[in-house]
Amino acid sequence: MSHYPVLRMRRARAAGWSRRLHAETVLTPADLIWPLFVTDGDGEEPIATLPGVSRWGLRGIADRAREARELGIPCIALFPNTPAGLRSERGEEALNPDNLMCRAIKAIKDAAPEIGVLTDVALDPYTSHGHDGLIDEAGYVMNDDTAELLVAQALVQAAAGADIVAPSDMMDGRVGRIREALEDEGHVNVQIMAYAAKYASGFYGPFRDAVGSRGLLQGDKKTYQMDPANSEEALREVALDLDEGADSVMVKPGLPYLDIICRVKTAFQVPVFAYQVSGEYAMIEAAVAAGAGERDALVMETLMAFKRAGCSGVLSYHAPHAARLMGA
Repeated sequence: MSHYPVLRMRRARAAGWSRRLHAETVLTPADLIWPLFVTDGDGEEPIATLPGVSRWGLRGIADRAREARELGIPCIALFPNTPAGLRSERGEEALNPDNLMCRAIKAIKDAAPEIGVLTDVALDPYTSHGHDGLIDEAGYVMNDDTAELLVAQALVQAAAGADIVAPSDMMDGRVGRIREALEDEGHVNVQIMAYAAKYASGFYGPFRDAVGSRGLLQGDKKTYQMDPANSEEALREVALDLDEGADSVMVKPGLPYLDIICRVKTAFQVPVFAYQVSGEYAMIEAAVAAGAGERDALVMETLMAFKRAGCSGVLSYHAPHAARLMGA
Protein backbone atom coordinates (compact mmCIF):
# COMPACT_ATOMS: atom_id res chain seq x y z
CA MET A 1 0.00 0.00 0.00
CA SER A 2 1.20 3.54 -0.76
CA HIS A 3 2.09 5.87 2.07
CA TYR A 4 2.10 9.62 2.64
CA PRO A 5 2.99 11.78 0.76
CA VAL A 6 2.58 9.57 -2.33
CA LEU A 7 -0.93 8.89 -1.06
CA ARG A 8 -2.77 11.90 0.33
CA MET A 9 -6.31 10.88 1.31
CA ARG A 10 -7.42 14.51 1.32
CA ARG A 11 -6.83 14.88 -2.43
CA ALA A 12 -10.21 13.32 -3.22
CA ARG A 13 -11.93 15.51 -0.62
CA ALA A 14 -10.53 18.81 -1.81
CA ALA A 15 -13.44 19.77 -4.10
CA GLY A 16 -17.19 19.19 -4.01
CA TRP A 17 -17.31 17.53 -7.41
CA SER A 18 -14.64 15.07 -6.29
CA ARG A 19 -16.41 14.28 -3.02
CA ARG A 20 -19.56 13.50 -5.00
CA LEU A 21 -17.61 11.38 -7.45
CA HIS A 22 -16.04 9.30 -4.68
CA ALA A 23 -19.15 8.89 -2.55
CA GLU A 24 -19.57 5.23 -1.61
CA THR A 25 -23.19 5.57 -0.49
CA VAL A 26 -25.97 7.34 -2.37
CA LEU A 27 -29.19 8.61 -0.84
CA THR A 28 -32.18 9.67 -2.96
CA PRO A 29 -35.86 10.44 -2.28
CA ALA A 30 -36.62 6.95 -3.62
CA ASP A 31 -35.00 5.55 -0.45
CA LEU A 32 -37.66 7.12 1.78
CA ILE A 33 -40.98 5.99 3.22
CA TRP A 34 -43.09 8.74 4.81
CA PRO A 35 -45.05 7.71 7.93
CA LEU A 36 -48.37 9.55 8.29
CA PHE A 37 -50.96 9.59 11.06
CA VAL A 38 -54.65 9.48 10.16
CA THR A 39 -57.43 11.03 12.23
CA ASP A 40 -61.20 11.31 11.92
CA GLY A 41 -62.55 14.35 10.10
CA ASP A 42 -60.88 16.70 7.66
CA GLY A 43 -58.68 18.79 9.93
CA GLU A 44 -55.01 18.87 10.90
CA GLU A 45 -53.99 18.04 14.48
CA PRO A 46 -50.40 19.01 15.37
CA ILE A 47 -48.68 16.52 17.69
CA ALA A 48 -46.99 18.33 20.58
CA THR A 49 -44.28 15.72 21.16
CA LEU A 50 -43.52 15.53 17.41
CA PRO A 51 -43.03 19.18 16.41
CA GLY A 52 -43.71 19.59 12.71
CA VAL A 53 -45.74 16.37 12.48
CA SER A 54 -49.55 16.26 12.46
CA ARG A 55 -52.43 13.86 12.32
CA TRP A 56 -54.33 14.37 9.09
CA GLY A 57 -57.93 13.85 8.06
CA LEU A 58 -58.63 12.13 4.76
CA ARG A 59 -58.37 15.32 2.72
CA GLY A 60 -54.98 16.07 4.26
CA ILE A 61 -53.81 12.51 3.69
CA ALA A 62 -54.71 12.85 0.00
CA ASP A 63 -52.76 16.12 -0.18
CA ARG A 64 -49.75 14.46 1.45
CA ALA A 65 -49.90 11.69 -1.17
CA ARG A 66 -49.74 14.29 -3.94
CA GLU A 67 -46.85 15.96 -2.11
CA ALA A 68 -44.99 12.66 -1.88
CA ARG A 69 -45.43 12.18 -5.62
CA GLU A 70 -44.02 15.64 -6.34
CA LEU A 71 -41.05 15.02 -4.04
CA GLY A 72 -40.21 11.60 -5.49
CA ILE A 73 -41.07 9.71 -2.29
CA PRO A 74 -42.39 6.34 -3.49
CA CYS A 75 -44.30 5.07 -0.47
CA ILE A 76 -46.41 6.25 2.47
CA ALA A 77 -46.86 4.32 5.73
CA LEU A 78 -50.18 4.78 7.52
CA PHE A 79 -50.99 4.73 11.23
CA PRO A 80 -54.51 5.48 12.50
CA ASN A 81 -55.57 7.40 15.61
CA THR A 82 -58.70 5.38 16.31
CA PRO A 83 -61.37 7.30 18.27
CA ALA A 84 -61.62 6.19 21.89
CA GLY A 85 -65.21 5.03 21.43
CA LEU A 86 -64.12 2.53 18.77
CA ARG A 87 -61.34 0.94 20.85
CA SER A 88 -62.11 -2.31 22.60
CA GLU A 89 -60.50 -5.19 24.46
CA ARG A 90 -60.26 -7.23 21.26
CA GLY A 91 -59.64 -4.36 18.82
CA GLU A 92 -62.53 -5.30 16.52
CA GLU A 93 -62.31 -1.97 14.68
CA ALA A 94 -59.14 -3.29 13.01
CA LEU A 95 -61.39 -5.64 11.01
CA ASN A 96 -63.84 -2.96 9.88
CA PRO A 97 -63.47 -2.54 6.08
CA ASP A 98 -64.55 1.09 6.51
CA ASN A 99 -62.15 1.98 9.34
CA LEU A 100 -59.78 4.95 9.24
CA MET A 101 -56.95 2.91 7.75
CA CYS A 102 -59.03 1.58 4.89
CA ARG A 103 -60.53 4.98 4.09
CA ALA A 104 -57.05 6.51 4.10
CA ILE A 105 -55.78 3.84 1.69
CA LYS A 106 -58.61 4.72 -0.69
CA ALA A 107 -57.93 8.46 -0.33
CA ILE A 108 -54.29 7.96 -1.30
CA LYS A 109 -55.07 5.69 -4.22
CA ASP A 110 -57.67 8.16 -5.53
CA ALA A 111 -55.27 11.11 -5.18
CA ALA A 112 -51.98 9.53 -6.32
CA PRO A 113 -52.44 5.92 -7.43
CA GLU A 114 -48.73 5.52 -8.23
CA ILE A 115 -47.76 6.04 -4.57
CA GLY A 116 -47.24 2.83 -2.63
CA VAL A 117 -49.20 2.35 0.59
CA LEU A 118 -47.71 0.46 3.54
CA THR A 119 -50.12 -0.43 6.34
CA ASP A 120 -49.44 -1.32 9.95
CA VAL A 121 -50.73 -4.75 10.98
CA ALA A 122 -51.11 -4.72 14.78
CA LEU A 123 -53.91 -4.21 17.24
CA ASP A 124 -52.45 -1.49 19.49
CA PRO A 125 -54.18 1.40 17.64
CA TYR A 126 -57.50 -0.39 18.22
CA THR A 127 -57.29 -1.94 21.69
CA SER A 128 -58.46 -0.23 24.85
CA HIS A 129 -55.45 -1.63 26.74
CA GLY A 130 -52.77 -0.46 24.29
CA HIS A 131 -51.23 -3.85 23.56
CA ASP A 132 -50.50 -5.17 20.08
CA GLY A 133 -52.65 -8.25 20.67
CA LEU A 134 -55.28 -9.94 22.77
CA ILE A 135 -54.60 -10.28 26.48
CA ASP A 136 -55.64 -12.96 28.95
CA GLU A 137 -56.84 -12.37 32.52
CA ALA A 138 -53.26 -12.00 33.72
CA GLY A 139 -52.49 -9.36 31.07
CA TYR A 140 -50.30 -11.68 28.98
CA VAL A 141 -50.56 -11.17 25.21
CA MET A 142 -51.82 -14.39 23.64
CA ASN A 143 -49.79 -15.30 20.56
CA ASP A 144 -51.95 -17.61 18.45
CA ASP A 145 -55.29 -15.92 19.14
CA THR A 146 -53.70 -12.60 18.22
CA ALA A 147 -52.18 -14.00 15.02
CA GLU A 148 -55.63 -15.14 13.89
CA LEU A 149 -56.94 -11.57 14.14
CA LEU A 150 -53.83 -10.17 12.45
CA VAL A 151 -54.50 -12.37 9.43
CA ALA A 152 -58.01 -10.96 9.18
CA GLN A 153 -56.69 -7.42 9.61
CA ALA A 154 -54.12 -7.89 6.84
CA LEU A 155 -56.80 -9.22 4.48
CA VAL A 156 -59.03 -6.20 5.17
CA GLN A 157 -56.15 -3.86 4.37
CA ALA A 158 -55.17 -5.76 1.23
CA ALA A 159 -58.76 -5.67 0.00
CA ALA A 160 -58.79 -1.90 0.58
CA GLY A 161 -55.76 -1.49 -1.69
CA ALA A 162 -52.68 -1.75 0.53
CA ASP A 163 -49.51 -2.53 -1.41
CA ILE A 164 -47.44 -3.64 1.60
CA VAL A 165 -48.78 -5.05 4.84
CA ALA A 166 -46.32 -4.66 7.70
CA PRO A 167 -46.95 -6.80 10.79
CA SER A 168 -45.42 -4.85 13.67
CA ASP A 169 -46.78 -6.97 16.53
CA MET A 170 -43.89 -9.44 16.95
CA MET A 171 -46.16 -12.46 17.39
CA ASP A 172 -44.54 -15.78 16.47
CA GLY A 173 -45.75 -17.34 13.22
CA ARG A 174 -47.90 -14.48 12.01
CA VAL A 175 -45.97 -13.83 8.79
CA GLY A 176 -46.56 -17.36 7.49
CA ARG A 177 -50.26 -17.21 8.31
CA ILE A 178 -50.62 -13.82 6.60
CA ARG A 179 -48.73 -14.97 3.51
CA GLU A 180 -50.89 -18.07 3.18
CA ALA A 181 -54.09 -16.05 3.55
CA LEU A 182 -53.00 -13.44 1.00
CA GLU A 183 -52.25 -16.17 -1.51
CA ASP A 184 -55.56 -17.91 -0.85
CA GLU A 185 -57.48 -14.65 -1.34
CA GLY A 186 -55.70 -13.76 -4.58
CA HIS A 187 -53.58 -10.92 -3.18
CA VAL A 188 -50.45 -12.44 -4.69
CA ASN A 189 -48.69 -9.10 -5.29
CA VAL A 190 -49.25 -7.65 -1.84
CA GLN A 191 -45.87 -7.51 -0.15
CA ILE A 192 -45.11 -8.32 3.47
CA MET A 193 -42.56 -6.10 5.21
CA ALA A 194 -42.06 -7.84 8.54
CA TYR A 195 -41.08 -5.91 11.62
CA ALA A 196 -38.64 -8.73 12.20
CA ALA A 197 -36.38 -7.14 14.82
CA LYS A 198 -38.55 -4.75 16.82
CA TYR A 199 -37.11 -3.88 20.18
CA ALA A 200 -38.87 -2.98 23.44
CA SER A 201 -37.51 0.54 23.22
CA GLY A 202 -37.77 3.79 25.13
CA PHE A 203 -37.91 5.71 21.84
CA TYR A 204 -41.60 5.09 21.06
CA GLY A 205 -43.23 7.66 23.36
CA PRO A 206 -44.24 10.35 20.82
CA PHE A 207 -45.66 7.67 18.50
CA ARG A 208 -48.01 6.55 21.28
CA ASP A 209 -49.19 10.13 21.59
CA ALA A 210 -49.76 10.26 17.83
CA VAL A 211 -51.97 7.14 17.71
CA GLY A 212 -53.72 7.90 21.00
CA SER A 213 -52.43 4.96 23.02
CA ARG A 214 -50.36 6.91 25.56
CA GLY A 215 -51.70 6.12 29.03
CA LEU A 216 -53.68 3.08 27.84
CA LEU A 217 -50.88 0.55 28.03
CA GLN A 218 -51.24 -1.92 30.87
CA GLY A 219 -47.76 -3.16 31.79
CA ASP A 220 -45.13 -3.19 29.02
CA LYS A 221 -44.38 -5.02 25.77
CA LYS A 222 -41.29 -6.92 26.85
CA THR A 223 -42.92 -10.35 26.48
CA TYR A 224 -43.18 -9.91 22.71
CA GLN A 225 -40.83 -7.11 21.63
CA MET A 226 -37.10 -7.83 21.74
CA ASP A 227 -34.60 -7.17 24.53
CA PRO A 228 -32.24 -4.32 23.46
CA ALA A 229 -29.34 -6.44 24.76
CA ASN A 230 -29.80 -9.10 22.06
CA SER A 231 -28.48 -9.34 18.52
CA GLU A 232 -28.22 -13.09 17.81
CA GLU A 233 -31.92 -13.29 18.58
CA ALA A 234 -32.57 -10.69 15.89
CA LEU A 235 -30.95 -12.91 13.27
CA ARG A 236 -33.16 -15.82 14.34
CA GLU A 237 -36.26 -13.62 14.12
CA VAL A 238 -35.31 -12.43 10.64
CA ALA A 239 -34.60 -15.95 9.43
CA LEU A 240 -38.00 -17.14 10.62
CA ASP A 241 -39.89 -14.27 8.97
CA LEU A 242 -38.08 -14.76 5.67
CA ASP A 243 -38.77 -18.48 5.77
CA GLU A 244 -42.46 -17.74 6.34
CA GLY A 245 -42.71 -15.49 3.28
CA ALA A 246 -41.64 -11.95 4.17
CA ASP A 247 -40.50 -9.97 1.13
CA SER A 248 -38.49 -7.55 3.24
CA VAL A 249 -37.64 -7.05 6.89
CA MET A 250 -37.46 -4.08 9.22
CA VAL A 251 -35.28 -3.18 12.17
CA LYS A 252 -36.89 -0.82 14.70
CA PRO A 253 -35.75 1.61 16.17
CA GLY A 254 -33.10 2.89 13.83
CA LEU A 255 -29.91 4.64 14.91
CA PRO A 256 -29.39 2.72 18.18
CA TYR A 257 -29.54 -0.51 16.13
CA LEU A 258 -27.27 0.18 13.15
CA ASP A 259 -25.24 -2.86 14.15
CA ILE A 260 -28.36 -5.03 13.80
CA ILE A 261 -29.11 -3.57 10.37
CA CYS A 262 -25.57 -4.34 9.22
CA ARG A 263 -25.65 -7.87 10.60
CA VAL A 264 -29.01 -8.64 9.01
CA LYS A 265 -27.92 -7.31 5.61
CA THR A 266 -24.65 -9.23 5.73
CA ALA A 267 -26.27 -12.46 6.83
CA PHE A 268 -29.28 -12.54 4.49
CA GLN A 269 -28.68 -10.14 1.57
CA VAL A 270 -32.38 -9.22 1.44
CA PRO A 271 -34.11 -5.82 1.44
CA VAL A 272 -33.70 -4.38 4.94
CA PHE A 273 -35.56 -1.29 6.12
CA ALA A 274 -35.19 0.79 9.26
CA TYR A 275 -37.75 2.87 11.10
CA GLN A 276 -36.27 6.14 12.34
CA VAL A 277 -38.82 6.24 15.13
CA SER A 278 -40.65 9.08 16.82
CA GLY A 279 -38.17 9.47 19.67
CA GLU A 280 -35.29 9.76 17.22
CA TYR A 281 -37.14 12.45 15.26
CA ALA A 282 -38.05 14.32 18.46
CA MET A 283 -34.44 14.28 19.65
CA ILE A 284 -33.25 15.89 16.41
CA GLU A 285 -35.94 18.54 16.64
CA ALA A 286 -35.10 19.19 20.30
CA ALA A 287 -31.42 19.62 19.40
CA VAL A 288 -32.34 22.08 16.67
CA ALA A 289 -34.64 24.03 19.01
CA ALA A 290 -31.87 24.21 21.62
CA GLY A 291 -29.33 25.45 19.10
CA ALA A 292 -27.26 22.29 19.55
CA GLY A 293 -27.43 21.21 15.92
CA GLU A 294 -28.49 22.20 12.42
CA ARG A 295 -31.52 20.35 11.09
CA ASP A 296 -30.40 19.83 7.49
CA ALA A 297 -27.06 18.35 8.49
CA LEU A 298 -28.51 16.14 11.24
CA VAL A 299 -31.28 14.79 9.01
CA MET A 300 -29.07 13.97 6.07
CA GLU A 301 -26.27 12.46 8.16
CA THR A 302 -28.61 10.12 10.03
CA LEU A 303 -30.38 9.00 6.87
CA MET A 304 -27.03 8.38 5.17
CA ALA A 305 -26.00 6.27 8.17
CA PHE A 306 -28.94 3.94 7.55
CA LYS A 307 -28.01 3.52 3.89
CA ARG A 308 -24.36 2.97 4.76
CA ALA A 309 -25.34 0.27 7.27
CA GLY A 310 -27.20 -1.63 4.53
CA CYS A 311 -30.75 -0.30 4.38
CA SER A 312 -32.74 -0.40 1.17
CA GLY A 313 -34.94 2.33 2.59
CA VAL A 314 -35.90 4.26 5.71
CA LEU A 315 -39.19 5.19 7.31
CA SER A 316 -38.66 8.73 8.53
CA TYR A 317 -40.87 11.63 9.62
CA HIS A 318 -38.20 13.84 8.09
CA ALA A 319 -38.84 12.26 4.67
CA PRO A 320 -40.37 15.33 2.97
CA HIS A 321 -37.71 17.64 4.41
CA ALA A 322 -34.93 15.33 3.24
CA ALA A 323 -36.49 14.94 -0.20
CA ARG A 324 -36.62 18.70 -0.61
CA LEU A 325 -32.97 18.99 0.40
CA MET A 326 -32.01 16.35 -2.16
CA GLY A 327 -34.02 18.12 -4.85
CA ALA A 328 -32.56 21.53 -4.12
